[in-house]
Amino acid sequence: MMEQKYRYIRELGKGAYGLVRSAKCLATGEEVAIKKVTKIFDKKLLAKRALRELKLLRHFNGHENVISVYDMELMDPTKFQEIYLVQELMEADLHQIIRSKQTLTNAHYQYFVYQICRGLKYIHSANVLHRDLKPGNLLVNRDCELKICDFGLARGFVDATKNETGFMTEYVATRYYRAPEIMLSNQSYTKAIDLWSVGCIFAELLGGKPLFKGRDYVDQLNQILGILGTPDDAVLEGMGSERARNYIRSLPKMARIPFAQLFPKATPLALDLLDKFLKFDPKQRITVEEALAHPYLKAYHNPSNEPVHSQEFDFSFETVEEMADIRQLIVMEVDSFKSELSNYSGQGRLKIPLRCSFGLVGNEGLHVQYYDVIANTEEE
Repeated sequence: MMEQKYRYIRELGKGAYGLVRSAKCLATGEEVAIKKVTKIFDKKLLAKRALRELKLLRHFNGHENVISVYDMELMDPTKFQEIYLVQELMEADLHQIIRSKQTLTNAHYQYFVYQICRGLKYIHSANVLHRDLKPGNLLVNRDCELKICDFGLARGFVDATKNETGFMTEYVATRYYRAPEIMLSNQSYTKAIDLWSVGCIFAELLGGKPLFKGRDYVDQLNQILGILGTPDDAVLEGMGSERARNYIRSLPKMARIPFAQLFPKATPLALDLLDKFLKFDPKQRITVEEALAHPYLKAYHNPSNEPVHSQEFDFSFETVEEMADIRQLIVMEVDSFKSELSNYSGQGRLKIPLRCSFGLVGNEGLHVQYYDVIANTEEE
């Protein structure tokens, strides 16, 4: 069926649970990315993740800083084992841009951070936590436009009955971008976890490498403490399990390393915003609305052009446990998307001019393995 609508051009990425290829739409000539998600029903976790991704992509479809979906396809609604997602084609992800030899300027940093925050404001306004923001989940093109992707780990709530006595297990977010309250087993984590991730991404843009590069979740916490210093006892009392707090108290007192020392070429405003993103205490961390209004992003900030979603996302499907019911919900989601698609103009994309007077050069080799939903990463 897909071959009747599209001509495949090349493979962009391949993982344990699918692949992504670029293709040309035979009807319009537009180039797109087609993500084939496979082995959906091998595990309940994978089926739930696929359903979650479909629902969230549909919910956020149309915002300029969230990846757009043009179509969804099931080969056989009664016995399908894979899903095809037709999405807008982006040229690279931020992970590869950072690691390329391209010269990035302060203007690039501003525009990228602004767009991340603009998209995140829309996501947070629907009471959704992305939970896995990282450079590999931020797609970019030659015009420096940025789109957030991969909602497979997103949540709107936390199960407070789990992990009450120990360190957080490896179930949320890629380690380098994981907020300290997650590793401290804090059961009341908030939207602030995503702002921590934005801070880690910002630091990686400034320094060209991850700021906190732990070998495991305990070492990750040690890396954070080694730069931010030991938090005050009053901060610790409001965070995490007793075991985790006692671990931090058992460590030698560590002094903070100034960000100006780590990033000597960064502007004062950049360092100030970075400091506000990377507060150990989530209650002191900047919100996405405050970040957008920060002087560092003044060149782009426009409250009237930073929309919020009209309704909260409904996570009630998370309680469904039977595979047959999850399968039916996926079919219903695809059918609903197709019904809505017929009413869209311009495939649901916002026609909002966001332009920068600079670009990315020499990125012909950066057609990349994005869309981490196909990677072999699982929640515990």
